[in-house]
Amino acid sequence: MPKAEGLLLPFDDASHIRADLLDTIPYNGEDQVIHLTYPEFSAVCPFSGLPDIANIIVTYVPSDKIVELKSLKYYYISFRNVGIYQEDMTNRVYRDLKTLLQPRSLYVKTIYNIRGGIEAVCEIGKTPKDKK
Repeated sequence: MPKAEGLLLPFDDASHIRADLLDTIPYNGEDQVIHLTYPEFSAVCPFSGLPDIANIIVTYVPSDKIVELKSLKYYYISFRNVGIYQEDMTNRVYRDLKTLLQPRSLYVKTIYNIRGGIEAVCEIGKTPKDKK
């Protein structure tokens, strides 16, 4: 069982993240930028065992499929009891969505609630504007 430093608070490891819940919908429209914001993300800090709460912003230009939103929410909820560092979580969401969608462009930004007086913001990928 993973263990937080100094105190035993049970949490799961990253094998409990459910990328298999993600589903897609076919897309054959024009290029468009899709912004998805989820302000209720939570996981567990594997160092302290305390909850990490974040706002996740996903921006992408689809190729031939888009993410089905209910499946995305279930995927996010699967992180709830997982001990994962903020940077690793951002990378994991980016990697899982990139694998699922194979989009023309993908950008993931996580904005974590302030803890200890520090606001953490993690960003990965390129916005559609960056590609031009």
